[in-house]
Amino acid sequence: MVKVKRKDWTSSKRRDDGYWVDEDGKALPVSASDLERHSYCPLSWELAFSGVEGIGEALVKGQQKHEQIHDKMHQYHNLSLKTARESMLWTWWLTVVLVLAIDAFSFFYIGELTPPGKLGIYLIMLAVVWLFLAVMLLMLPWRNWIGWYGIVGDVPAPNFVTMTQEVMRSIFEKSDFKGGWGRGGKIEATVLIGAIILAFHGVALYGADDKEQAGFVLAILALIWTGLASWRLQRFLSFNNQVLEARIEVGLKPQEKLSYSDDSKEAPLLIDESTGLRGRPDQIVKIDEEYIPVEQKTGRIPTKPYLSHTMQLLGYLQLIEVSTGKKPSFGALRYGENVAYQIEWDSKNKELLKNELTEIQRLMVNGGAKRNHNRIGKCKNCSRRRACPESLAVLE
Repeated sequence: MVKVKRKDWTSSKRRDDGYWVDEDGKALPVSASDLERHSYCPLSWELAFSGVEGIGEALVKGQQKHEQIHDKMHQYHNLSLKTARESMLWTWWLTVVLVLAIDAFSFFYIGELTPPGKLGIYLIMLAVVWLFLAVMLLMLPWRNWIGWYGIVGDVPAPNFVTMTQEVMRSIFEKSDFKGGWGRGGKIEATVLIGAIILAFHGVALYGADDKEQAGFVLAILALIWTGLASWRLQRFLSFNNQVLEARIEVGLKPQEKLSYSDDSKEAPLLIDESTGLRGRPDQIVKIDEEYIPVEQKTGRIPTKPYLSHTMQLLGYLQLIEVSTGKKPSFGALRYGENVAYQIEWDSKNKELLKNELTEIQRLMVNGGAKRNHNRIGKCKNCSRRRACPESLAVLE
């Protein structure tokens, strides 16, 4: 039986609010998986805490099924990113078509409204202003001054990497991006591109000799670019169809938007420093501006959710509330492809979670965990029964 050496917490003390802290005043770390194991059987949890690793065919099969679920979710995640990128690129290409069409119209009719040379000078002056603004944004750490690091579009929750963030960040901004001192992000890039476009149009209006001929050339370019934009649209629709198929396969409903998956490289460990709770939910989906944890479970489908699974999900609900500053109304336990249970995040379950968490911390300090049941079947299904001194199962 393999054992792993763990840190000694015996010098820790109980805080006034019931949670246990170490000598530095930090809450003892308890994972959401610890909550599941302890709720299943405190003695099984203590064996795991002491370093006894679980073994057994059921454990291996469960891990394999979990990996299959994660693989499907990873494929859906990647397809969603590709679709978002194609959508963004198609939008940019369509914008070019619109700009060319407006330019063509302007070159044909601008002379009837205002002198082209005069309008060209105005555009060049505006381009200089925009260029100055871009340089100032690029050189000054204005994000630090106003405390803003947001992404236009979806408002991210702390510690989460949403799809919109991931797409935009991969193109313009890395995860540690703060801007200033010569480092620019997508805002600086947008202003700079705007200055270039204004300058280009200003010079063209000021210097073009044959306005009608220039307008004809721009109209032809707009038609050509429309064809290219149509090709981009076809790519986007193709990826979008694949995403819809993958969404059905992973069991996501139309109103659910995947915001987090624990198989992603960017998926951080969620931590509640005040209680010591930590963990990575299988997925977090966004429904009507709420972040909802989803925990995938394999094996036999129960007629009601197991208490141990519920306890693990309650841990994720608290972590999401701490990470986002918003209280989720519920979490979801999913068994197989078609069965899901909704677990409410109310005051009763919050108290249940606190009692379980503080009891685990107490056992980390004082030890003395005992078996909490008399069910032979439960012991037979325990992956640590071979090392258990109180096991009811007869070893084969």
